[in-house]
Amino acid sequence: MFQSFAVTARPEQGPPRLADLRTELARDGLDGFLVPRADVHQGEYVAPRDERLAWLTGFTGSAGFCVVLADKAGVFIDGRYRTQVKAQVAADYTPVPWPEVSLAAWLTEQLPQGGRVGFDPWLHSAGQIAKTQTDLEGRDITLVRSDNLVDRVWWDQPDPPMNPVKLHPIEFAGESADSKIARLAQSLQDTGCGAAVITLPDSIMWLLNIRGSDIGYNPVAHGFAILHADGRVDLFMAHQKLNVAMADSVTVHAPDTFLTAVAALDGKVQVDLGTLPQAVADVLEGQMVDGGDPCALPKACKNPAEIAGSAEAHLRDAVAVIETLCWLDAQAAGDVTETQVVTRLEENRRKDNALQDISFDTIAGTGPNGAIMHYRVTEETDSLLQDGHILVLDSGGQYLDGTTDITRTIAIGNVGEEEKACFTRVLKGMIAMSMLRWPAGLAGRDIESVARIPLWAAGQDFNHGVGHGVGAYLSVHEGPQRLSKASHEPLLPGMILSNEPGYYREGAFGIRIENLLVVQSAPTLPSGDAERPMLEWRTLTYVPIDRRLVLTDMLTAVERDWLNAYHREVAEKVRPRLGDDAQLWLDAATAPI
Repeated sequence: MFQSFAVTARPEQGPPRLADLRTELARDGLDGFLVPRADVHQGEYVAPRDERLAWLTGFTGSAGFCVVLADKAGVFIDGRYRTQVKAQVAADYTPVPWPEVSLAAWLTEQLPQGGRVGFDPWLHSAGQIAKTQTDLEGRDITLVRSDNLVDRVWWDQPDPPMNPVKLHPIEFAGESADSKIARLAQSLQDTGCGAAVITLPDSIMWLLNIRGSDIGYNPVAHGFAILHADGRVDLFMAHQKLNVAMADSVTVHAPDTFLTAVAALDGKVQVDLGTLPQAVADVLEGQMVDGGDPCALPKACKNPAEIAGSAEAHLRDAVAVIETLCWLDAQAAGDVTETQVVTRLEENRRKDNALQDISFDTIAGTGPNGAIMHYRVTEETDSLLQDGHILVLDSGGQYLDGTTDITRTIAIGNVGEEEKACFTRVLKGMIAMSMLRWPAGLAGRDIESVARIPLWAAGQDFNHGVGHGVGAYLSVHEGPQRLSKASHEPLLPGMILSNEPGYYREGAFGIRIENLLVVQSAPTLPSGDAERPMLEWRTLTYVPIDRRLVLTDMLTAVERDWLNAYHREVAEKVRPRLGDDAQLWLDAATAPI
């Protein structure tokens, strides 16, 4: 099995660590301290050194933060983690439903007038701090810049990662680093900015056509960059990581010179206030133009080479998943554990020489564990797949030519009618999104409800977005594109997103079905009467959907036709790549309904 990179803490470890942190609070005369799940680069994923939230609280979710006060510690989590957090944190911590309860409102309720709350300005974006300060206006609570109090008491904190960087081949990148730099430098000239500050690791990897391994399951290296409008790039990265020849326009500097270089910039500087650390914003006062990360949209809109590579990676990845499902169906209910499923799937993926890593910790949750959206099996939670269970299997791979992410929900033995009905509603939503055509210019928030309507009709829903962006041998979660109520970013051709509606009944079962899709221009209708440009999806993922969980009578004729056509494509595209046993299994799994 691939190594897990997360820092974990048992619930009983939380209280003494919390006590140590409160000693530091008192020493500094602070009433509170903010502990986010973040690093100085402000990406979604962090290295073990930066897993401060998990170390302090035991909560291992990919989003959230803790506010430590003298007499209370609130762990702020969104809807994805409200089941998980209960099992991971001690009673000394209070889960807070966020964003329903804002940080400012909670602080106002908990703190006396004149409260002082410390924060590490490297671990919060300028946008986050500005919003919180605005929300706190008139409440007599002050945010105070501080060094990191967690680092003071985390005596065995891991060292910063120093893994080597490698070049990303042009046949997979589809465009040279020099071309990307020149293209983005021109956009700075067009807006009158002399430079742009880039802190997100995946943006730097994309721009310079390099990849790293500083963060588990994500092929990125830590560093900062300044892109100049004249076509130069200053890269701030540890020299020991760089054994490769960089583009001619790139100059490498020591990371500890980054702030000095930022302070020396003249004129307007393009930044993304959503990801720019407050510590950097502090030296750019009056110069910042919130124009976003200049790499974000070009990176999101994959070029033909990246799309072709992703499509091929998905077909090879499908072989690993199908071989695993074939093996699983041959096992008797009650004879296999979640860990055995994870191990078998990862072994099958490793047979592909292009695999560099898995793309996240494999989720294999059976029965009640499936209701934990981001469940990760441990020795304590490892469960048998029993008759009547349904298994949520969410996994992916990092291949040289693409990043995959797929979820299938699998019947174990004789599954109840209620579970099948819920599964069929999720499937109907997934099909509806897959078939959608929509006017160009719409954002994820404008269309994501399409995947929820069948569940809504039954008074059901789920607490995560319908889909997230995915990189091209980069992060499995990539912005700015999302199928989410919160996403205002218009969908554009070349963007890859997941389509993953679900349903979760706490203490009982979970369901999720996920394919990756790429946005493309829709062909003109035969009538030629289209009034505006339209977009549609092209499916990248080809693995059977478990027909045993489908209540056929709940599907419309159009939905049945879609499912049968999808399964025909699965058979056509993947069957020739499979072994004999898996071919026979696939024939049965893709038989028409």
